[in-house]
Amino acid sequence: MGNGAKAAQRRERHANGKGDKGPTSRLKVNEAAKSIICQTCRQTFLLTTRTPALEEHAQNKHSRTLAECFPGHSGK
Repeated sequence: MGNGAKAAQRRERHANGKGDKGPTSRLKVNEAAKSIICQTCRQTFLLTTRTPALEEHAQNKHSRTLAECFPGHSGK
């Protein structure tokens, strides 16, 4: 099988729509997962953001505690 045959197979596969898997962007999924919100500046954080990162944000950006910026955060 030469290069011409491979190219023809590829064109045929794409023409049938089997080769296209669609967009693989995770932007919409990541945007929907932002459920932690700083009550001071309203910045959003992903649900998987760990407590040390939230504490760092509260201290460095606002000179406040975790509880002041993120009331109700479980602290996992």
